[in-house]
Amino acid sequence: MSPAHVNVLLDAETIQRRVAELGAEITRDYRDKDLVTIGCLKGSTVFMSDLVRTIDLPLRMDYLGLRSYEGTQSTGVVQITSDLTRPIDGCDVLIVEDIVDTGLTMSYLLENLATRHPRSVKLCSLLHKPARTRVKVDIHYLGFTIEDHFVVGYGLDYDELYRNVPFIGILDPSK
Repeated sequence: MSPAHVNVLLDAETIQRRVAELGAEITRDYRDKDLVTIGCLKGSTVFMSDLVRTIDLPLRMDYLGLRSYEGTQSTGVVQITSDLTRPIDGCDVLIVEDIVDTGLTMSYLLENLATRHPRSVKLCSLLHKPARTRVKVDIHYLGFTIEDHFVVGYGLDYDELYRNVPFIGILDPSK
């Protein structure tokens, strides 16, 4: 599927290759640890599903629902729309996110999770858009750095559409 108004930025093969590399790094770094991956709904679901299958370790998966966007713009206000299903105290937590742009959502989430007493918290993001950074956050595992474009596909959406596109593309705003 390739909608005519979405221009390919990262093709499916490039994404899968990088996801496998990230999984190998995470496997190496979390050996003998109590790993819990936390996906940020809804955007990270495709990335997290592919990523955890490349991590050769026992792990738990959980999800948090977060919202900070309306259309193509960040509201600057982070809302937790659904919380974790199990405690994370004493665990090694890896947040799995689709994109870090302003840093506001991740900064909020990192602070929130720290109050739950995990052993460690690190961030894995498929994409980073540094041109939009308002709050710097450490991304320990990064897929790709991109320019300041509104992107869709591979879990990323525009008003809940395009999440199922197998590549990451730039949405043509004129369409």
